[in-house]
Amino acid sequence: MSLTWAGENNDYTKELPTVLPEAEFNAMTDAQKLRAAMKGFGTNEEAIIDILCYRSNAQRQSISKAFTLQFNRDIIADFKSELSGNFKKLILSLMMPPEVHCAKLLNKAMKGVGTNEDVLVEVLFSRPYDEITRIALAYECLYNTPLEKDVREDTSGPFQQLLLNALQRKSDQTSGHGDFAYDPVKAQEDARNLYTAGEGKIGTDENVFVDVFGFAAQCRRQTSEMFKMYKKISGKTIEQALKSEMSGDLLHGLKDIVEIVHNRPAFFAHRLEVAMKGLGTNDNALIRIIVDRSEIDLVNIKSEYERIYCKTLLSSVQSETSGDYRRALICLIKTADD
Repeated sequence: MSLTWAGENNDYTKELPTVLPEAEFNAMTDAQKLRAAMKGFGTNEEAIIDILCYRSNAQRQSISKAFTLQFNRDIIADFKSELSGNFKKLILSLMMPPEVHCAKLLNKAMKGVGTNEDVLVEVLFSRPYDEITRIALAYECLYNTPLEKDVREDTSGPFQQLLLNALQRKSDQTSGHGDFAYDPVKAQEDARNLYTAGEGKIGTDENVFVDVFGFAAQCRRQTSEMFKMYKKISGKTIEQALKSEMSGDLLHGLKDIVEIVHNRPAFFAHRLEVAMKGLGTNDNALIRIIVDRSEIDLVNIKSEYERIYCKTLLSSVQSETSGDYRRALICLIKTADD
């Protein structure tokens, strides 16, 4: 459990996960149960759910090592051969260390069919810088190339620079880093610079916006205050200013960053709703968000989802998914209070 800056509320709020470490944990016992669930004819998916969806990621890594030690087998290879469909995707995602999971998401977002700018922004701007550093290291280990190199190759223009900034540590945070960093003088200076680069002139100097927004995730409190100062200077919200001054991928990326700074759980609640509404379900997005946030702030996301959409996240997931896949998602989402 940790504290994070809640931009619109001018306060700090507790981040509440839905998945907690199992108190009476025994990696060897869990490994034996998982082997039994996959050994012989048929697979006991319920046993797999009952173990993996109620263990922390660190505990899952211990189970994986114990499985290899006891049975001289790779548990990931066994899951790949025994499971299928979205349930298989979910279980494999749960078994990855968080930094590896994020590195693979970034690679797929850049090297898949087309570039998925939404995923790039979501991963790189919703996490503190120390996590971005671990993700970049994992990326280079997995793909034998620096993350920065692939960003340069697969994106372009101001949007590219926005992403590259997220990979660099902000150098002028004299009052600290992360959610708690705050320099009111710098916040006011950034607000004036944004106004001068946009509404205050003919045309738009996108580089100024990129320079400010590219480090927003590293100083969310200061950025939130900067947005308020911008409204005092301009008379418009930062969202209104962006809509009138920007377009394309850069506009979408900057708007997402604003939403993350204002209310990160609401940002993810919105993404979950988009993944489930309309014809078909974006299961990749559903798995990505629920797995990634289950040990961070999924309780907060559930609360924002219900506040915004007047329905529970559980009810939406239940109506949009089925089978073992649905049962596993529900286990990750539910808490003792549900």
